[in-house]
Amino acid sequence: METEGKKDNIWVVIAAYNEEKKISKVIDSLKKHNYKNIVVIDDGSKDNTKKSAKNSGAIVLQHVVNRGQGAALKTGIEYALQNGADYIITFDADGQHQSEEISKLIEPIKKGECEAALGSRFLNNKSNVSWHRKVMLKGGAFIIWLFYGIKLTDSHNGFRAFTREAASKLDLKSDRMEHASEILGQIAKHNIKYKEIPVTITYTDYSLEKGQSSIAAFEILWNMIKNKIL
Repeated sequence: METEGKKDNIWVVIAAYNEEKKISKVIDSLKKHNYKNIVVIDDGSKDNTKKSAKNSGAIVLQHVVNRGQGAALKTGIEYALQNGADYIITFDADGQHQSEEISKLIEPIKKGECEAALGSRFLNNKSNVSWHRKVMLKGGAFIIWLFYGIKLTDSHNGFRAFTREAASKLDLKSDRMEHASEILGQIAKHNIKYKEIPVTITYTDYSLEKGQSSIAAFEILWNMIKNKIL
């Protein structure tokens, strides 16, 4: 469905921090599939992320200091809404997500089956997930169910799609990685109809080096528990 991005008002929001090595390839892949409304939030990068994204044809917003992925996505989502987006995709800057799978996320939304489509790396066998990461993500999914009543096979998957109305209801307060759990809490709070969609997450040495460590992931879960209790 290579014309998908062209005929619908789809905006792709990418939070980026020191991603000059990958951001151009990510943007080029999105443009190849006719996604023209690409917003990159340069979250206080110390390299040439901003220049690389601009040269590749993306709209670039900039945080002067590094505030975190949650804050960057909030900035990008607000910008997309202000510019009339009908659908908003959150997409990673490190090349883990597949541009061709955006149409899979959008399809059930367009059919009225849901307002938010959440990518899951566990609904197919295409993602090269390590066993310890799988345990961590499954544990996170259990805690999400325990706290919010949302049943998921995956947690903290940054590949998502929202209708304009659903995205407008997201009131993100967490600047950093806790935003992923906060989004799910907002879905529960506002009774946003959601559906999990199988997606492929491709881990490379680069993305694993850039990604969060297991210790950081446990800290996110702990903060989520602490914030929920308090």
